[in-house]
Amino acid sequence: QVQLEESGGGLVQAGGSLRLSCTASGNIVRIKSSTMGWYRQAAGKQREFVARIFPGGFTNYADSARSRFTISRDNTRTTIYLQMNNLKPEDTAVYYCGVLELNSWGRGTQVTVSP
Repeated sequence: QVQLEESGGGLVQAGGSLRLSCTASGNIVRIKSSTMGWYRQAAGKQREFVARIFPGGFTNYADSARSRFTISRDNTRTTIYLQMNNLKPEDTAVYYCGVLELNSWGRGTQVTVSP
């Protein structure tokens, strides 16, 4: 059993920055050996991939996130971050953190970017 809790969302103007955090708890051994990532879902749209980080530190990004967002993982490998810079109104969504191999997800944190 894995639980995840996201934080750091909020309202920001276009061009601003936010840093999301996500901490996973529960089966620590499996969490540490799993890929963790961020997805987002805008109102009326399907959930979409944003970024992921593998246990060894390798990262992947969606085209929309590359060069503006940075995913990182702390030394415990149970907490990940998403640094989002140069935010755009189209980044407005609920952002979800997940342990991907375990299909475990947090409740999400709202990010709203005003024009």
